[in-house]
Amino acid sequence: MSSSTERSLVLVKPDAVRRGLLGEILSRFERKGLVIEALELRTMEPSLADEHYAEHVERDFYPPLKAFMTSGPLVALVLSGDSVIDVVRAMIGATDGRKAAAGTIRGDLALSNRENLVHASDSPESAVRELALWFPKL
Repeated sequence: MSSSTERSLVLVKPDAVRRGLLGEILSRFERKGLVIEALELRTMEPSLADEHYAEHVERDFYPPLKAFMTSGPLVALVLSGDSVIDVVRAMIGATDGRKAAAGTIRGDLALSNRENLVHASDSPESAVRELALWFPKL
């Protein structure tokens, strides 16, 4: 990794896996020139959900979010590239798929705020914390 290369955690959420959108989503990242350094199909354990979403655990929206995120398989991946965090955030679009711009993953493929296909680290600090949770050996 060069000094300008950074890493981001991306979760392709259970709704995307259920809908068969994994290939579409991964191909968008690859076509952009981002590097998949690690990829794992797994189901999020409730304890990992609590750690991953620690800042939201006490919020009203958290119980249904936790139920959704632990409802089935998801794909966790490590993406790297120049300014990967900002690049991925732009590619996935606004959190609410109904409001996300056309051409973004959520804008093209999501119709919900909670079931919005993809999670991505929102800052270098979040990326470090999230990557340590999901890929502790990296």
